Amino acid sequence: MNTNEIKYKETRKIFVNLPVKELNKSIEFFTSLGFKFDPKFTDKNATCMIVNENIFVMLLVEEFFKNFTQKEICNTAKNIELILALSVESREIVDEMIGKAIEAGGIEPRKPQDHGWMYNRAFEDIDGHLWELVFMNETEINVK
Repeated sequence: MNTNEIKYKETRKIFVNLPVKELNKSIEFFTSLGFKFDPKFTDKNATCMIVNENIFVMLLVEEFFKNFTQKEICNTAKNIELILALSVESREIVDEMIGKAIEAGGIEPRKPQDHGWMYNRAFEDIDGHLWELVFMNETEINVK
């Protein structure tokens, strides 16, 4: 092994931290999409949204979020901070989740993208964070 390489565990966890304006409204929004929350990491300032056993999204009230950075919080109405892309098991799940996001107050900022082997759509949550839902049929990928 190269001494410059970092040895990683096979299982890693990722915690994405997002500022939100109103925690309860954000919890309600993501609950309507089927997400669950870890009560051990939930209080008036934050909650831990469970994406899967290794991926979590910390929704932090903006004032609390500011304790972790000296930078200004991004104005998501005018600027993009990141795109969170989640893979799902089928095109139908992509469409179903987008429908739920829109019903819960989110918006779909662009048309669906269909590349045959890959299908994705996007939504902005109620705080303007951009999420992509992606289905990839890897058996149809034509790599040249």
